[in-house]
Amino acid sequence: MKTLTFDVAIIGAGSAGMSAYRAVKAHGKTAVLIEGGPYGTTCARVGCMPSKLLIAAAEAAHAAEEAPGFGVHPGPVRIDGKQVMQRVRSERDRFVGFVVESVESIDPAERLHGYARFVSPGCLQVGDDIQVMAERVVIATGSTPQIPPELRVLGSRVITSDDIFERDDLPESVAVVGAGVIGLELGQALQRLGVRVALFGRSGRVAQLDDAAINQSAIDGIGADLDLRLNTSVVSARLVGEQVEFVSRDKDGHERTEHFQYVLAAAGRTPNVQNLGLENTGLQLNPQGIPLFDSLTMQCGNSAIFIAGDADNDRPLLHEAADEGRIAGDNAVRFPEVVAGLRRTRLMIAFTDPQIAVIGQTMSDLRPRQFEVGQVSFANQGRSRVMRQNRGLLKVYGERGTHRFLGAEMVGPRAEHIGHLLAWACQSGMTVGQMLDMPFYHPVVEEGLRTALRELKENLLKEEDAIEHCTDCTPGT
Repeated sequence: MKTLTFDVAIIGAGSAGMSAYRAVKAHGKTAVLIEGGPYGTTCARVGCMPSKLLIAAAEAAHAAEEAPGFGVHPGPVRIDGKQVMQRVRSERDRFVGFVVESVESIDPAERLHGYARFVSPGCLQVGDDIQVMAERVVIATGSTPQIPPELRVLGSRVITSDDIFERDDLPESVAVVGAGVIGLELGQALQRLGVRVALFGRSGRVAQLDDAAINQSAIDGIGADLDLRLNTSVVSARLVGEQVEFVSRDKDGHERTEHFQYVLAAAGRTPNVQNLGLENTGLQLNPQGIPLFDSLTMQCGNSAIFIAGDADNDRPLLHEAADEGRIAGDNAVRFPEVVAGLRRTRLMIAFTDPQIAVIGQTMSDLRPRQFEVGQVSFANQGRSRVMRQNRGLLKVYGERGTHRFLGAEMVGPRAEHIGHLLAWACQSGMTVGQMLDMPFYHPVVEEGLRTALRELKENLLKEEDAIEHCTDCTPGT
């Protein structure tokens, strides 16, 4: 048995693990990066980048179909599925290559390929013949797509977001199970590329949207060209020849039997913590088997073990994983003098059409507090109508008394850009008045944001008049 000793051991070479490694090295400490699977982050290999490549192809097809609405008639659209997927894989591999180069630039003495398991809090078994001794450990093992039990009998006919980008052609038909961001993005993209798609969601919500009106706006907009079956459960699925016989039940109890070539499981991801030997660490675990941790320091209990990225199931997004990895690496070096790191304002974007964005605090976060709302529909917003993308709704939230901007939910055009503006304003602690003092060009979609902010400011001022600043009222309480 070979024994290696490092200041910090990092399990997982994804976005969080790489950030943790760089943070440790910046402090001049020794670190080892342990990876059991292929190099290349979830984002680059099976997430953000390949999905956006597929979406880009779908947007091109959709733009051609929508062109007659502008008086432009390009002729029949022909979609070459093999060419679409070849570009997706080729560009995906290019992005993965950059990540692999970054990992392989690390000193080979500080890289181990193999699956790690805790023998004790400061000892890891890697493979059959290596033990790593490290006083501090960062868990950054990522996550794996969930496949619901009723779909596992389908074998190769059930696919996940980890599988779909390996295909060399588009499928003929797909049942998408899950109405989260992944299901919506892939389902709509496949539909626009000529695949027959039905998307099934157990609840009446899409993309985990909180506000009921925003949620309905998303359903109306995305459902315009995607067969959405919400409040619908999977009764059974079985192979019949080369097809999947798929039985679903809606909220009224009506069952429907259909046949699809594949079923895409998009019902979430499971943190990769099951085989880490966490029972040998003494850590307290939640019901899902994830160590209890502080989301500001990434420390597990009072131990020298830290967790970051999708493995902690907190905010499974690339930018959050990178931030968590950096915080975990910094605090692993500082241990036991850990400090809170920078956790940025929440920002979630779904690259659907219309796009979805959630910024800062949402309606459920704000219910115990005093706040006001401003909103705007994009139905008659100038630039949105110019582009024939006039669908969606934006709501912005502000704090009574202080007028501080608190957050927003949006479905509509250019949400990926407006979302960033709002996240920056929220993290900067800007008031609604300060946001309205910023420049707004004409004609742009952001003028819709200004309309919503103006309504929010009016509502905040009305509330001030109503309470007349009574001596028992403290601003913002």
